[in-house]
Amino acid sequence: MAASVGSRNSSNALSKFWQKNAQNWVLPIIGILGFLILWQILSSIGLVKLPGPWDIWSEKSTRTLLLYPFYDRGGTDKGLFWQTLASFERVAKGYSLAAIVGVGMGILVGTTPVIDKALDPLFQFLRTVPPLAWVPIALAALRQNEPAALFVIFITAVWPILLNTAVGVKQIPQDYRNVSRVLQLSRQKYFFKILIPSALPYIFTGLRISIGLAWLAIIAAEIIMSGIVGIGFFIWNAYTDGRVGEVILALVYIGAVGLILDRTIGWIQTLIVPEEQK
Repeated sequence: MAASVGSRNSSNALSKFWQKNAQNWVLPIIGILGFLILWQILSSIGLVKLPGPWDIWSEKSTRTLLLYPFYDRGGTDKGLFWQTLASFERVAKGYSLAAIVGVGMGILVGTTPVIDKALDPLFQFLRTVPPLAWVPIALAALRQNEPAALFVIFITAVWPILLNTAVGVKQIPQDYRNVSRVLQLSRQKYFFKILIPSALPYIFTGLRISIGLAWLAIIAAEIIMSGIVGIGFFIWNAYTDGRVGEVILALVYIGAVGLILDRTIGWIQTLIVPEEQK
């Protein structure tokens, strides 16, 4: 009897879960399948000069990469998991530095109008330079591939964090500032009790934008690093060898990791930012 009741409760729970989340799962699956079918049709009739999904699966090298992402034969002959992991480590270093510098400089700019007016034209100028344009500059200045790659990731990711943090600091309500003066809060208490909590939504907006840009910049960063393990160099190497199917598969990995990174930052935001500020 108890087992029967437990079974019914589990069934009801699964049914409620499915009814609540069916559209969140079914519609994206339908959309993806529809895209793959359309891609295969356009490729088959010659309107798209790329191999279709079935053609990519039929290639032995591409199928090996898809089914065995963890293989390691030494050197750069590794599965896509290791290629992606190496790129992720570089992005983590460059992005972490960008987050520290971006938040720090954003707070400084947001709280100091003189510095804001002095540096804003420079920031607006530098942030429009695309990642690929920084590659030769980074190589000329740093003379080594790894530091140059990290610089390209950093300089691409830092601007959204810096500018959004500065805007968040400037948008602190005047009432909060007045209350801090009336209560004679110390700079330390004002910083942790008013400034940071008020600017958090803007800071996380910058962090979410920047993680996507940092991951995007890995292609430009790793093109300059010949003979290394990394998803960017893997794509460039596969393209130069004419292995288009492997390039497309690597792009799927890049898109999936980018989506996971964005959702992770968003999830952290829900844990940290108060509900009324979201």
